[in-house]
Amino acid sequence: QVQLVESGGGLVQPGGSLRLSCTASGIVFRTFAMNWYRQAPGKRHELVAKLTNGVSTNYADSVKGRFTISSDNTQNTVYLQMNSLKPEDTAVYYCNAAATAGDFWGQGTQVTVSS
Repeated sequence: QVQLVESGGGLVQPGGSLRLSCTASGIVFRTFAMNWYRQAPGKRHELVAKLTNGVSTNYADSVKGRFTISSDNTQNTVYLQMNSLKPEDTAVYYCNAAATAGDFWGQGTQVTVSS
């Protein structure tokens, strides 16, 4: 059974940092593209960051230079380091594992940026 378990969300002040983690089980981790999405109230689901083959990264324009996606293949874990957070980063963040073998989602973790 595939499971993606996220952690690391919370409340942070503008300009602060958070690191989200997503640990996967039940998949061959390195064969999946690992992605972070977010959804804010009243807004569309947005792809925030993508990690392919454990090396190639892509970011939404809104987070470039502030967010970094990385992975630890020994721990089957993908991270999203978020720096210089802004109120508009407030959303539920979801981990996604995507491959021809399937498309899997975590339960989401809330990130709130507010003073």
